[in-house]
Amino acid sequence: MKSTGIVRRVDELGRVVIPIEIRNKFGIAEKDPIEIYVEGSNIVLKKFEQSCIFCGNTKNLSEYKGKLICDKCSEQISKNLEKEN
Repeated sequence: MKSTGIVRRVDELGRVVIPIEIRNKFGIAEKDPIEIYVEGSNIVLKKFEQSCIFCGNTKNLSEYKGKLICDKCSEQISKNLEKEN
C-alpha cells in the first residue's frame, strides 16, 4: 500500500473526507457508493461496482431473479441445463 502523505481527521459523526485528488484518480463522484472492508489491520475504501454473483466479473451483467449474472456465467448455466435435459 502506498502512502499519499494526506492525513484527515474523523469528525464527530465518524465521517472522513476523501481528498478531491484521490476521488478524481479513482473516478469517485458525489453520491457514488463506496465499499468498506478490512484487510488485516487496514480499513480499505473501494468504489463499489456491481458484479456477477458467481465469478465477480463487472462487465456485461444482466439481472435474473434479482441477482446479477455475467454473460459468460449465464451461457455456462444454459449449457449445463441443456446437458441435464
